[in-house]
Amino acid sequence: MSVSVSMFALPFGLEKIIFITKFVLKLLIMTTTAIRERLYGYIREADDDKIKNIYELFEDQMAPAVDWSEDEEFVAELDERVRRWEQGIDKGVSMDEVKAELERLKSERSK
Repeated sequence: MSVSVSMFALPFGLEKIIFITKFVLKLLIMTTTAIRERLYGYIREADDDKIKNIYELFEDQMAPAVDWSEDEEFVAELDERVRRWEQGIDKGVSMDEVKAELERLKSERSK
């Protein structure tokens, strides 16, 4: 039994299926360099609205990562807090106490 394309109810033609298949295969085997070049080309040609949308999509991921351990002021603050806790100047709070306080505040808000 031979099967013809007309037996299937496809919303588009065989040419479109071949095009999409080739496109997907290219994406699957593209190197990072090739992807980068395609993105550069797309960005160069995109209108202002598309550029803004692309930026919003990746904005959170484009921020440089901060290594807190290299921030001397922050590390000094942490060291000071640990020193004060160890010397009994500041009281520590257990996680159970934090959770209980959060639940208390949450129940107060819902009243």
